[in-house]
Amino acid sequence: MQDFTNAQNTIDLLFEGAIRFKEENFLAYKELFENLKEGQNPHTLFVGCADSRVVPNLITNTLPGELFVVRNIANIVPPYREVEEYLATTSAIEYALEELKVENIIICGHSHCGGCAALYEDGHFESMPNVKNWLKLIASVKEQVLALKPKNNAMRAYLTEQINIEKQIVNLFTYPKVKEKYLARTLKIYGWHYIIESGEVYNYDFKMHEFNLLKG
Repeated sequence: MQDFTNAQNTIDLLFEGAIRFKEENFLAYKELFENLKEGQNPHTLFVGCADSRVVPNLITNTLPGELFVVRNIANIVPPYREVEEYLATTSAIEYALEELKVENIIICGHSHCGGCAALYEDGHFESMPNVKNWLKLIASVKEQVLALKPKNNAMRAYLTEQINIEKQIVNLFTYPKVKEKYLARTLKIYGWHYIIESGEVYNYDFKMHEFNLLKG
């Protein structure tokens, strides 16, 4: 009964939040939403982790309509392929590139990522076969990290999260026209490592193959 009561209280708060949004916050952006009813024209595709601590519009200080957001466990970009199965992430990225014609793509990983940490926890997802199968897409990241022989678990986590971002950038280039657009400078690609506890964002340097802190 206690668990049910707590769950009900949580839902009540969400309902109250939705009402408050309509009565207060929405009014501040009423004109913006009125314009957005005709369609969207986001400038950036944001591929991030589904982790509840990662909030794309909050991190980037953007308004509704600016970001086309794709989120999944461990911010994975599956290699492009055309198959009969249903491909949520792949189709969303394809849509952003072909239909919305975004100008930028940000692949954003983060600190304390459960998906990345799970690579080192054998048997953790035995009761979640779909999650277990999904993480096979980044199995090679674990091999790369262990080859570097990190000194401790904190360093291992840090390297795993950043190398994972690099891998997803490589996968992104398997999508139609991405390489051509990138070389023509009509599409910009970024890799971000967001640090939850500090709010810092490290941006990937393609030439140096390292992440550098974004500064004002």
